[in-house]
Amino acid sequence: MKKILHLIFGRLFIVGISIVLQVLWLVFVMWQMSYQFTYANLLLRGIAILVVLVIVNKWTNPANKLSWTFLILLSPLFGLIVYFLFGRSGITRGVRKRMDAVNEEVTACTDRDEEVPKLLKQQDISAYRQSVYIDKCAGFPLYQRTATKYYKCGEDMFPDMLEALRSAEHFIFMEYFIVEEGEMFNRIADLLEEKAKAGVDVRFIYDDVGSVSTLPPNYYKKLEARGIKCVAFNPFLPLISVVMNNRDHRKIFVVDGKVGFTGGINLADEYVNRVERFGYWKDCGIRIEGEGVWSFTLMFLEMWNYIKQSTEDYNCFKPGVYQTQEFSQDGYVQPYGDTPLDHENVGENIYLNIISRAKDYVYIFTPYLIIDHEMLICLSNAAKNGVDVRIVTPGIPDKKTVYLLSQSYYEPLIRAGVKIYQYTPGFIHSKCFVCDDEIATVGTVNLDFRSLFLHFECGVWMYRSKAVMEVKEDCLETFACSEEISLEFCRSRNVTVRAIQGIMRLFAPLL
Repeated sequence: MKKILHLIFGRLFIVGISIVLQVLWLVFVMWQMSYQFTYANLLLRGIAILVVLVIVNKWTNPANKLSWTFLILLSPLFGLIVYFLFGRSGITRGVRKRMDAVNEEVTACTDRDEEVPKLLKQQDISAYRQSVYIDKCAGFPLYQRTATKYYKCGEDMFPDMLEALRSAEHFIFMEYFIVEEGEMFNRIADLLEEKAKAGVDVRFIYDDVGSVSTLPPNYYKKLEARGIKCVAFNPFLPLISVVMNNRDHRKIFVVDGKVGFTGGINLADEYVNRVERFGYWKDCGIRIEGEGVWSFTLMFLEMWNYIKQSTEDYNCFKPGVYQTQEFSQDGYVQPYGDTPLDHENVGENIYLNIISRAKDYVYIFTPYLIIDHEMLICLSNAAKNGVDVRIVTPGIPDKKTVYLLSQSYYEPLIRAGVKIYQYTPGFIHSKCFVCDDEIATVGTVNLDFRSLFLHFECGVWMYRSKAVMEVKEDCLETFACSEEISLEFCRSRNVTVRAIQGIMRLFAPLL
């Protein structure tokens, strides 16, 4: 009963109902007009056809085009309203102008050592080309003097996060999708308050939509009262808006410009298994130390100054400002960010590049497996070419509908030779790829449409770093405690379930 009352009176329910009522009101008004005026109905259908033609001719994902085309032609009135509210990843001209201005400042501060890519090119031309893509299309360079450490679960990374906070002397930047008060975040918040009182520049960003069910409205004011500079990205307001479609799904933690963390781990107790929600919660993270942290610092400052509509001297946060000793080398490291505003699917293309250039194996962790045709074909072709392709998804779902949709992609992949595993102990939230004992990426990018096309994301691409083999070792251990899915499992589903999955796949890009 307590959970039901919390749901009914919670911010997510109230704001959600408000938005739904606004959409229904728009539908009713337009329906009344089209019903009473024949010309209005014809005009509506004409607009629907024109919008569909625009959608079809866009250089966007074909699956996304198909979903919106079907919905608009099925119900022009409802489809058009929903499309103009939620179907576009673009933003208003004013918002884009602000973002572009901040991006220009960040780009001007991005340093490149031209010798590093040349060295990688001499060692591995395929890896070099992947790195060139990240630099050219994401805008973040390749580094050598950067050490890596991989964490196979949240409870392993949490002590190092606390230690990094304790060591902070100059600044702390944190940016997270989900934040919830509890043992994990309360300990972090106490240290942030302590450091802020000691004169450390402490800044915190959280996504208001991501934390809508875990934090009260205007939570940033509570942190500011403790001396912590805080902003909420994309405030969840009871107003229909296209901006709600884009979320800050990144996890970035930087201390003094020298140490940085990212991965799938948010700031809530289930991520460090202090509470149990869906069995054992398996997540992964990566720690980098050295010159590569500069890219994460710039990503954070770009988002901070966009939200605050401010600017500052970025160069005073560079790794070398507070680091007196030489950074250690650990292969090649390239942090990257992905934005839905540039129409370049960096996260997906990094994954596609790894898969298509694999020679021996590709191992993948993902909580959701909702992929487009390009990813399906790429995975299938790699397996057909003899590459050992393995994907681990959750054994216990966090969202049952998404879980059912993920399972609908199993059969074509398995038929092509891809091995699918479900993580038996519980829910796997990790997002990482490892390939041929040489390349790995760990970050925030899920294999689903929202993460690949609509969210702000980040990650770390690595070549022959220590963490690469640590990711592989984690994969092998995870395969051993997971259940391999067979074709019989896929084909034994009853007709009703398969029909529901078929319908869900049609609308997968919209979920």
